[in-house]
Amino acid sequence: MHHEALGLWWKRPNEGDTLVVDRSIDPRPDHIIVAMVDGEITVKRYELRGDVSYLCSGNPRYAPIPLVDLECQVWGVVRSVIHEYAV
Repeated sequence: MHHEALGLWWKRPNEGDTLVVDRSIDPRPDHIIVAMVDGEITVKRYELRGDVSYLCSGNPRYAPIPLVDLECQVWGVVRSVIHEYAV
């Protein structure tokens, strides 16, 4: 898949990067995951705070998303980012 969001700037995926996603891994805290939340695909860091799961951006302008009363399907855990440079 190709990543188009800017929310994880601290992990360095850039627009157009290819994310290698492993669907066989169960997400754990601090994993970067690809998920469908309320019908939209997103790439975020998975966090567990107490008993509540959150999807967090690396950009402080975006508040963590508590996965309470939301439909969320995890597609997989990001294992690698492939970045191509202009030639």
